[in-house]
Amino acid sequence: MTSIITGDIINSRKVLTTEWLPILKQIFEAAGSSPKTWEIFRGDSFQVEIKNVSDAFLFAIELKTAIKKIKGLDIRLAIGIGEKSFDTNNITEANGEAFINSGFAFDHLLKKQNLAIKTPWSAVDDEFNVSFSLALLVMDNWTVNSAEYVKMYLETPKATQKVIAKRLDISESSASERRKRAGFDEIMKLEKRFRQVMEQKIADS
Repeated sequence: MTSIITGDIINSRKVLTTEWLPILKQIFEAAGSSPKTWEIFRGDSFQVEIKNVSDAFLFAIELKTAIKKIKGLDIRLAIGIGEKSFDTNNITEANGEAFINSGFAFDHLLKKQNLAIKTPWSAVDDEFNVSFSLALLVMDNWTVNSAEYVKMYLETPKATQKVIAKRLDISESSASERRKRAGFDEIMKLEKRFRQVMEQKIADS
């Protein structure tokens, strides 16, 4: 069982490629090497494999924060979960249930929202596609400052509010306000729920 994230950058032509491409590559490189684990194609589209299925939503959040830190940009992400029946040294040539599910989510579900999921379990799809649609009410409206806060926290999850405020060169009260505006605690509760459900499903399969 694996997870495949298919996505693209929204408004990529309005911003210099040099502003977002290196950031995207840096995040992907943490997941593995190209082109086996990830590949960017058609300029602003991409596919990446997250082998630990439970990490898929957290990885999606990381991508969202990195791109939303750049004014004017956003990102569409389709998470597909399932088996990988055919493996190659190029992710775009591999195949299997996870790839099919990711493609379905990208082609059909992303017409309605910027983050969607398709798994082998319809009840899981129903739960998280509704949850994602609610989370996106906040995430799609993240300001550069909000995205910066969330990204900083994800990079240093054990850091205190005081430390994060210092790194962002703002007051603790300002950091607290950014956290609240970003809906950070609620989004991380959803991430925890996603992780729990996926771990249970993998254990049962």
